[in-house]
Amino acid sequence: MTALRWGILATGGIAHSFTKDLRIAGRTLSAVGSRRADAAAEFAREFEIPNVHGSYEDLVADPTVDIIYIATPHTFHSANAILALEAGKHVLIEKPLTLDRDQAVAIRNVAASRGLLAMEAMWTRYLPHMVRIRELLDAGAIGEIRALSADHTQKITADPAHRLNALELGGGALLDLGIYPVSFAWDILGAPSEVRAVGRLGDTGADTEAAISFTHASGAVSSLLTSSRAAGPNVAQIIGTEGRIEIDSVWYTPTSFRLCAPDGTVREEYRSEIGGRGMQFQALYAEKLIAEGRSDSDLLSLEESVAIMGTLDDIRAQLGVHYPKGH
Repeated sequence: MTALRWGILATGGIAHSFTKDLRIAGRTLSAVGSRRADAAAEFAREFEIPNVHGSYEDLVADPTVDIIYIATPHTFHSANAILALEAGKHVLIEKPLTLDRDQAVAIRNVAASRGLLAMEAMWTRYLPHMVRIRELLDAGAIGEIRALSADHTQKITADPAHRLNALELGGGALLDLGIYPVSFAWDILGAPSEVRAVGRLGDTGADTEAAISFTHASGAVSSLLTSSRAAGPNVAQIIGTEGRIEIDSVWYTPTSFRLCAPDGTVREEYRSEIGGRGMQFQALYAEKLIAEGRSDSDLLSLEESVAIMGTLDDIRAQLGVHYPKGH
């Protein structure tokens, strides 16, 4: 199969980060689309993209595009992804997959009916250090996993107009930041059998902090923390009966980790050495799946992404976060 040709839908900060890494990986950038023609043109000049579109409709209709990266805020993911899928394009959708589980189900159903890849861009799962961690766990390197902890905490503006504080834009620490530790717990320990959450809401009603506890089918527990108003260590650990894995800051980006014995002796140390931010690995994986004729990721299936959105819905309900009707 010839190299897949990428289209970029939207031109914000995350689109810039992803497209830079596509360039580093030598992938084919064919087109960009924005609701503003001037923004699309500027983005195209920056990344030397040949085809420029002043609407998302024109982008998804572009015959030179095979797969589209959905880079809009998550309130728009469902509509944008379905638009692309119905035009026959594969999609890599920035995380979180959608605003809620119902929207995720809608994407799943369209992708299934068209036989196309719809994959959540939870880039952490595809990073080399996470691949190595799963290898160690599969080999029983730390014995029975008993507990997991992770935080994603950042100090971000309290401006009520900022998207993280605006309920009409799906604001709140949980969907933007907390998705990382929640998805991490799912990755390592599977679906939670019990979910408990407490937190704090800001003046706009969006969550600014959430402390989340999971119990898993194995009996293992997860302790997860997110905040948009205070920066913590952003580290993670997986604790087992025969050792532990300590993942350094920032754990959800290319970083280092140590495999330790129960007494703290270091058995293995891993350091990430990659080009760029690391967002290219998910893209390479998506291309591999499509080349092999597969329409789902075995590292994060679309069904799992849908179920994770259901867990996030549960957490939001416990926190008392309510989005405006129509969002």
